[in-house]
Amino acid sequence: MEKNTDIFGIANDRARNIRDYVVFDPTFMSTGVVLPKITTAQFKFKPMMFQMLQTTGHYSGAPTEDPHLHMRQFLDVASNFKIPGVTDDAFRLRLFPYSLRDRAKSWLNSLEPNSIATWNDLAEKFLAKYFPPSRNAKMRNEITSFRQGDDELLFEAWERFKELFRQCPHHGIPICIQLETFYNGLVPSSRKMLDASSGGALLSKSYEEGYRLIESITTNTYQWPTARANVSTTQRRPAGVHEVTETTLLVAQVVQIHKMMKSLMTPDTPKPDPVKVVTDALEVSCVYCGGVHLFEECTVNPVSANYVGNNNIYNNPYNNTYNPEWRNHPNFLWSNSQGQSKPQNT
Repeated sequence: MEKNTDIFGIANDRARNIRDYVVFDPTFMSTGVVLPKITTAQFKFKPMMFQMLQTTGHYSGAPTEDPHLHMRQFLDVASNFKIPGVTDDAFRLRLFPYSLRDRAKSWLNSLEPNSIATWNDLAEKFLAKYFPPSRNAKMRNEITSFRQGDDELLFEAWERFKELFRQCPHHGIPICIQLETFYNGLVPSSRKMLDASSGGALLSKSYEEGYRLIESITTNTYQWPTARANVSTTQRRPAGVHEVTETTLLVAQVVQIHKMMKSLMTPDTPKPDPVKVVTDALEVSCVYCGGVHLFEECTVNPVSANYVGNNNIYNNPYNNTYNPEWRNHPNFLWSNSQGQSKPQNT
């Protein structure tokens, strides 16, 4: 058959259709995992396997997920099934893809073809991808800088300390300083209790003695909780969140009102008309004539009219009520002779 070389130097069949070059050929498809051969003819996955994987949870590759926990849970599920003629590697390599989803499933499909031949290779690549050295260093720093919380009980701090080690199994911290790290991170009251229980000083004990002592104390505290221990950690106020009481709520409302009043009194904001606000808010109407004004401002109100007239009388000496005869009245005269005795009539 006549062949030719394309522009990339790849030999192609000249008689092949043009559309065949753009259509994917499934014969060249290969996954990153090399599946071992299975000799038994009765091999098949049972529905119970997928149900158990769904119960433990699929791994999606999110930063908040724990890859070590997923691997441990997967191995627990896989250990419940033994199929004659099928090795553990062959069974795990075939079942593990069904425990992944989303980005983790895409990562598995993007591996270099035929790059994984054993279960250890797959586990190593999986942990290298989702638990890189940077994340391992971060977890190790959390262990070495461990501190007991102010509202955290001793058994709660101990469980959290052990959980940090479980999440980072290859932490590299020597066993001789693990209990010392926990002891130094305790609050003074918890540290004194451990010293009193150990007969003087906890650090004077061996690692096994100190570990058993802490386990005994924390187990007893967990089995016989105090009233303080009955408060669930989910009910406690998280760090940075303050409890809102009636007093704090009232203070917040007063501050809000102050801000509103300040914004109204700024030069850029026109001040509201007090009379208009009161009139609009209370819908004032005159009790005498029914008009939209106050009773004192009514022009037809007799009391208001007399008040206005009286003001005109006293303030205007040239009104119509002024009597010109009063100017010669002796009580309205003023002279230097006032204050002297009047002459007696003879």
